[in-house]
Amino acid sequence: MIDKKRHHLASAIRAINAVAVSAATLAFVPNVLAQDQQVIEEVIVQGIRYSLEEAADRKRADGRVVDVIVAEDIGKLPDNNIAEALQRITGVTINRDFGVGSEVSIRGLKNNRVEVNGRSTMGDGRNGINFEDFPAGFLSAVEVVKSPTPEMIEGALGGTISLKTARPLDLKDTVLAATYDMEYADKADNWAPKLNVAAGDSWDFGDAGTFGAMVMFSYQDRRLRQDSFETSLFVYDHSQIGNLDQPAQNTPSGDYIIPTEHKYEPYIEDRERTAYNVTLQWAPASEKGSFYLDMNATERDGGQEAYSILHASGTPVATADTYEDANGALNNYRMEGVVAIPKTWSSFRSTEAFSNAFGGEWNFTDKLKVSGEISWAESDTFEPAAEFNWRAVDRVAEGLDPSAVNELYSDATIINNANQPASVVYDNGDIFAQTENYAFREFRYIDERVKNEETAFKIDVEYAEPFGLEWVTAVKTGIRHTENDYERTQSELRLKDIYKNLLDSNGDPDIIWMDDIAAAFPGAIITPSVGGDAFEHTGFAGANGLRNFTVYDAQRLQNANQTYKMVQQLLAGSNYNTPGNSDGYISTDGSLSDDLVESKGSYALIGEETTAFYLQTNLDFARWHVIVGGRYVETEISSTAYDQDGLELVVEKQSYDDFLPSINVAYDLMDDTIVRFAAAKVMRRADYSELSPTYIFNSDRITATKGNPALEPYRATQYDIAIEHYFGTGNMVSAAIFYKDIASFLKETSRCDYVPEAMATQNQTIYDNICIKDFDNRFINSTEYTFASSQAEFDTAVAEGRNGVLTTLPSNGESGKVQGLELGYQQSFDFLPGYFSGLGMNANYTYSDSEDPDGVALEDISKNTYNVQLYWEHSGFGVRLAYTYRDEFLDDIYQKRTERVGTQVGYNDGVDDPTTGNSYRDELAQLDLSANWDVNDNIGLVFNVTNLTAEPTINRSVTGTAWQVRENDRRFTFGVSAKL
Repeated sequence: MIDKKRHHLASAIRAINAVAVSAATLAFVPNVLAQDQQVIEEVIVQGIRYSLEEAADRKRADGRVVDVIVAEDIGKLPDNNIAEALQRITGVTINRDFGVGSEVSIRGLKNNRVEVNGRSTMGDGRNGINFEDFPAGFLSAVEVVKSPTPEMIEGALGGTISLKTARPLDLKDTVLAATYDMEYADKADNWAPKLNVAAGDSWDFGDAGTFGAMVMFSYQDRRLRQDSFETSLFVYDHSQIGNLDQPAQNTPSGDYIIPTEHKYEPYIEDRERTAYNVTLQWAPASEKGSFYLDMNATERDGGQEAYSILHASGTPVATADTYEDANGALNNYRMEGVVAIPKTWSSFRSTEAFSNAFGGEWNFTDKLKVSGEISWAESDTFEPAAEFNWRAVDRVAEGLDPSAVNELYSDATIINNANQPASVVYDNGDIFAQTENYAFREFRYIDERVKNEETAFKIDVEYAEPFGLEWVTAVKTGIRHTENDYERTQSELRLKDIYKNLLDSNGDPDIIWMDDIAAAFPGAIITPSVGGDAFEHTGFAGANGLRNFTVYDAQRLQNANQTYKMVQQLLAGSNYNTPGNSDGYISTDGSLSDDLVESKGSYALIGEETTAFYLQTNLDFARWHVIVGGRYVETEISSTAYDQDGLELVVEKQSYDDFLPSINVAYDLMDDTIVRFAAAKVMRRADYSELSPTYIFNSDRITATKGNPALEPYRATQYDIAIEHYFGTGNMVSAAIFYKDIASFLKETSRCDYVPEAMATQNQTIYDNICIKDFDNRFINSTEYTFASSQAEFDTAVAEGRNGVLTTLPSNGESGKVQGLELGYQQSFDFLPGYFSGLGMNANYTYSDSEDPDGVALEDISKNTYNVQLYWEHSGFGVRLAYTYRDEFLDDIYQKRTERVGTQVGYNDGVDDPTTGNSYRDELAQLDLSANWDVNDNIGLVFNVTNLTAEPTINRSVTGTAWQVRENDRRFTFGVSAKL
């Protein structure tokens, strides 16, 4: 499906590109575009210096604590998307998905509001549309508002990211422009196209008024790769480790931390995005107002193909070279009796999102203005995923005793490295390439759909200088009502434990070997080439037996129906084959959709209504400028889910209200110096997934996440003090101190839940990952649990019904704080002679300190963050070097692979340790380079490199032991732009 669509769109791109950039074609286009066009120059042409100057002017004129990027900065490489542009702003940090900017935090908080032209955008959650899905080329400016005003829509804990698109009535002349880029991803070894086209004009119809239209189109098709290496950190007493006779010296408990369950996962992701933006605008001849219709839509298709090459279980054994590092982790040891579990998995994502609005404003008098808008926004995501799993089985033993479960175990030597994937060498060679020893274990297919929609209506009234009071610039008031609906459904086909439970048509034990599938279905079993250049930039600590493997082809798995038919044929006549639809079985002659069983435990329906009223006054007293007022908001939420038995839908309701006062004060200390003070109460509602009481299980039914309908929103009181000094043209230095007192926030906790539906199909072969409760609490959800230290101990627990599903769920924390300092500086060195006058610099630094009631830092907050951009522009040439750095931060307050490790080390020591399960991400640094050349007034060329030094991403436990290393592409872009 992807390939067909890509083929048609690629043909369209070639045609559009020929029209956009061919000199011969341009010669026939009427000369309808003047050279001095404000909007299109902002979007496509003008350079970094103009962008920074315009941003400084807008920041200076605004009454709030705000930072601005104009389109020249966003549309200019290497900032290929909105998130990557926003990381240059003081106080903003980002996270990346496959090396591409995806998630933005403002002053360390990722609970922000993203809006387009003042209205909501829709994604899979509350944060709005994914920044990877919205084209940066559609924007004329982006505002990051850190201090709210009453007229702003509530819902931002860190700040509001306001995306601004161009308005056609702002055009002075006709606009027609296009850019075409080719992006090369070095790990994926793939060239990918990106096309942006913009056209706009306005027409004066005399007494009928003025009408304007602007149309934008964007298309992107890219392939990216990511290599991931992971381990699970287990805690062992020295008596559980072979050949080791003394406790650890570097942990309080004397236990050792041992990385086990080593896993290599190479990912390939295809992303195809098509986006449209249409704006129609009309103003009457009287010029008393204007009306508009905004329509934008995004279609995103793509999928991930991945191989999970994993060994599990095993017993650690010390050797003559074994030593304990400073973190209490064992190094240079052996794992004896591990079992190989290779897996192929794929996922596909299709998202259609739109945001439409009709609105306008009308000046009834010189002082009275009324504006209103009705908007509709919706996001529909279809995300199927499939797995095809294997199990290492002793083929010789299987032939001797087919009725037994003849697991095949291996021994491996492990050499750790703090900043590289470990060396894993198996005694029996490359065990994952020994196809004769792998049996078909599991086929799983999940069909997940998420629909998120909002309808909103608002009306605002503004009255200037009431009662003739000139110092009251305006009084504003308004009301806004929204209705939101979020629905998540999931259906599944899961055929598990085939290698040990399969019976043929005669009722005899049977097994399906990898070699059997390779012979019967040519091309289904492959040896991927990705292992040969795994971690080509980062490198391994030594030889690694995880890199060479033979598996089911992930591209075939993308075609789920093809794989389903193959599995149907393989299991024909067996005990897994049934004429009808039944959980855990495959039908005799049905289709994949016929065999899907609804996962009632994963169903969620969230309904929400909000009503907000605000009153705001803008005051001017000579050098003083004040915005003061309050916003009152009522929220009603209903959460619908199936009961634990999956029989009836149960509705839970809650409501709450908030009064959100705010004040923004700007004082002109001198003509070029502004002092600002701001204070406000803010709130942020919990995400829909956090409100839903349904379980979302991992593929093994060992872990799950679950929401809580009774959650209160995040609430905080914040304060800002800032000083800004402007000099020259667009030059600026600034400093700001901020403090957020978070009265309530969400914190993840873990417990061992009794979920019969999941436990019935739980993968119990990795026994030491499954939570165990005591006998008296076996049928309840309990925060008191342990893990079995042996197979016999686990088997006893299962027989007594004491196993459960390790579930993380949110709860309202008591309090927290975020405080810090922001410093900013930008200057163009136009006072230098000749070519040096094109030099300029933009730099900022942010210090953030945070703490929850347990003394643990809040998630995603780096203490130190800084950005430096050096640029040079002269005579049509431009070069920019951009460096971004953030130091270590808490990436996940509860991570499965570090769930046993805390500061006290380890989990079973009976110590209440709030750091248990914490995962920290190492400092992140990225260097980007871009260059451009304006060939003439109509044609420009661009080049950029993103992630020039190919920095890896490393995650560690709170003790400092690395458990994950990831490496992404470097991306090289070559492009051409054309305008008339």
